[in-house]
Amino acid sequence: MSIEPLSWGRGSTLNDVELQTDTAVQTEHQRWSVPARSANLEAVRAALTSKDSLGVIITGGRGVGKSSLARTAVSELGPDVWALQLRSGHPASKTPYGCLSFLLARLPQAYMGSPTAILRGITSLIRSDAAGRPCVITLDTAGSIDDMSAGVLLNVLLTGTARIVAVAPRSSDLPADFHWLLTERRLTEVRLDNLNELQTRQVLLTMLGHRVSASLVNIYHSMVGGNPLLLKALVTEQQLSGNLVLSDSVWTLRDKVVLDGAASLDDIVRSRWARKTPETRDVIEMLSCARSVDLSRLTSIFGAGIVADMEDAGLLDIDGSDSRWVSLREKYLGDVVRSWLSIARRRELRAQLLDGKEPDPASMTVEELMAFAAWTRECEAELSPAMALAAAEASVQLFDPHSALTYAETLTRNDPQWVSGQRQKAAAYLLLDLPIQAMAALDDITRPQLDSLDAEEYAQVVAARSTVMVWLPELTGRVPGMLEEARARLGVGPELAKGWPAPLAVAANRISLSEFEYKAFVGDFASMVPALEAASNAARNPDVSFRMNAAIILMTALSLTGREMDALSLMRTLGGQISDAAQIVGLREEYTSRAYAVLLTAGQWRRCIDLLDPPESRDAHRLPYRSAATELAAGIAYVYSGRGAAALDPLLSAAAQLELRPVQSSLRSAYAATALAYAQIGNAGQSRRYLEKVQRSAGPCDFLTGSIIEFCADMAGRWLGENDAVSRLKDSARRNIDAGRFTVAGISLLGATVNGTEADFRLLEQVAGQRQGPLAEIARLIAVGSRTKDAKTLLTGGELAATLELDAVEARCMALAVDYARQAGDSVSARTAQARLDILAATVANLPIVPSSGSPLLTSRERQIARLAGRGASNRDIALEMGVSVRTVEGHLYQVFTKLGVTSRGDLTGLV
Repeated sequence: MSIEPLSWGRGSTLNDVELQTDTAVQTEHQRWSVPARSANLEAVRAALTSKDSLGVIITGGRGVGKSSLARTAVSELGPDVWALQLRSGHPASKTPYGCLSFLLARLPQAYMGSPTAILRGITSLIRSDAAGRPCVITLDTAGSIDDMSAGVLLNVLLTGTARIVAVAPRSSDLPADFHWLLTERRLTEVRLDNLNELQTRQVLLTMLGHRVSASLVNIYHSMVGGNPLLLKALVTEQQLSGNLVLSDSVWTLRDKVVLDGAASLDDIVRSRWARKTPETRDVIEMLSCARSVDLSRLTSIFGAGIVADMEDAGLLDIDGSDSRWVSLREKYLGDVVRSWLSIARRRELRAQLLDGKEPDPASMTVEELMAFAAWTRECEAELSPAMALAAAEASVQLFDPHSALTYAETLTRNDPQWVSGQRQKAAAYLLLDLPIQAMAALDDITRPQLDSLDAEEYAQVVAARSTVMVWLPELTGRVPGMLEEARARLGVGPELAKGWPAPLAVAANRISLSEFEYKAFVGDFASMVPALEAASNAARNPDVSFRMNAAIILMTALSLTGREMDALSLMRTLGGQISDAAQIVGLREEYTSRAYAVLLTAGQWRRCIDLLDPPESRDAHRLPYRSAATELAAGIAYVYSGRGAAALDPLLSAAAQLELRPVQSSLRSAYAATALAYAQIGNAGQSRRYLEKVQRSAGPCDFLTGSIIEFCADMAGRWLGENDAVSRLKDSARRNIDAGRFTVAGISLLGATVNGTEADFRLLEQVAGQRQGPLAEIARLIAVGSRTKDAKTLLTGGELAATLELDAVEARCMALAVDYARQAGDSVSARTAQARLDILAATVANLPIVPSSGSPLLTSRERQIARLAGRGASNRDIALEMGVSVRTVEGHLYQVFTKLGVTSRGDLTGLV
């Protein structure tokens, strides 16, 4: 069919609403989700530019960003493409030419006589408007388009008049002819799914314009299931409520996310709610209140059919546990629906689920306890004292101190659980970095109440007091005396208790564990190693809880006193036993946090990162809680490895969260590590800014945390060239040597001796001899190589540092090796060291040492040419591949040969 442009003298004017001629103009809200869709965008772009393609169909659920992706793809084609926007009407509407009505109105009357004439007229009109430019039609379908419109669009595509970007929930919503084109591969389908967590982070970065904390990403992603439309609504609501705040250039949450009164999300949920059956609504209401329900119980109330249908529809999530717990797949749905329900309705649902039987707290997991307690509180019903205590304990375990305080406050002094409740209050106050209030909660226990306690509960109170007192400097020194007083009252000694599991033996062991915890807090590790070894011996100690906790502390003590490999071996042994002792409260979390410290001090920072698993695969072995603690741990691991650039994101995020919700001494750790990260990348101004923050935030901390703070702050000063920082590192090393903490001393000396004296290197070598493992051997090789000016020894040290991926330490070895090798006339070692240093320059932004006699590092172009030449490529081949002249290649090769000290292309192999 031949169609020529017509004269449209009597046609109507162009409808600017339907026809967009400037495809470059797009408001920012149309593009906010695009950064997470780069792969999808590339697929759409390829389909629109491919020679044999007629276009693309973008499918996906509501709110996944189909229309936004379509608009972006068309806009990126540039102003030379004519863009035509079409939209179908209501799904029930079958008005002929519905989506083409604005074009139909422009046709002269002569073309209105038959469908064929209309088809030819609209096709020609599109060509005329395009004025010789390629045309792309965007079709946004709210429902199936009418047959007449479908026929015109098919003709437009097959005649090459335009290509199409069709947007629909499913490809089945489009005309049958489109399916034929899909089958023939003339159209490409691009399916959009909800965002994964990484994509959610990219979208939040685009929307908010600053860094976002990992906890914010994790919470928002889990709440909306990765739906971009809901994510945008949630962000808007949280900004308006003041819960989403910008803290030191990082977006984070001030408190829990509460959706009560969230208007935009409320509207979205109501639109979905209206389409649900009454039975489905009842199940959603039940799960919104209970959070999760046993599958058998849910089906007994509502029937297996409705539950199965809801699971098939993607509304429910059923876990793989024995109880088969059922919850709403989209958390925001439950949060919004719950805000609609009256107190009476909540109580009605609770009574329906419980059927007059309150669950036994002893049979519930911590998550189940939290959900049940929250529901009870929302119903304004009373928790039994046993349930209130159990909920408070669960809240402390899940790092929810505010809930713990709420539940503990419901206990009265006359309740048998009141003393235990005070212990939970003290633990909650400590989580909030309020040791004075924690001590006050324990001091509220009267002497008559203490005297009336049995041996086990008395020991628990003493242990709680010890845990709080170490955080109050004026009381820390009184802890040993208090523990001795407790032993005297119980009539036991410091040795392993006999007669376990008798209550008195359990109590005595708890006092001994408190003593170990106190010594670990103040750093007295060497003196307690023999007692810890005895307590962790299964043949001598049948008390599993005491034995496992003692072994975990022993693991730390060994790692800090120079027995790093013994500590790693014990860590592996304990890791295999943890699952068998899962009933011991807090044991896994304690093990994981101390295992992190063992790996960190052994130089195995990569395994530290592996310990902090991503949310999708993180199981019960993870650190106790997401957010600030995990991000801080990751950031510290990165700075210990010398990767300041990689450390900044998690550290800044952790600091922002900790400024809003302080957690003991963690904020100082974040400040010190951030100062070191900035120093490592050469940003002296920001580094000094964070060092000042460290000084302003002084406070008590345990020995291990204090050593990390001190080391990071002093190392930041050393990177900044402060002489006092080097002196502080050496003083710290001497104190640790005197206390038998050789690992900590060795790490400090390794940092202090970058420009050390012969005496410094002899001390470093001496301390390395008191330690185990590769990090100790690296320190020894650096000490010997620096003292004797032996390049080969330093090369060996650098190679060993490379196995631990300690780039900054390796760079130090290689820089010294370059100097010493050239001084000794060892050109082979000099070339090897220089080549390795050249590669390290890509990851170590600020070298700890720059070779004084070495030539400058290769530029990126020199490195590229050297690699091609080393593979045997001729100068002409290199010039063609890189798009430069042969003379340019020759000049760069001359520079490469000069810098690396080589004379032939063959010498380049393995050097770059």
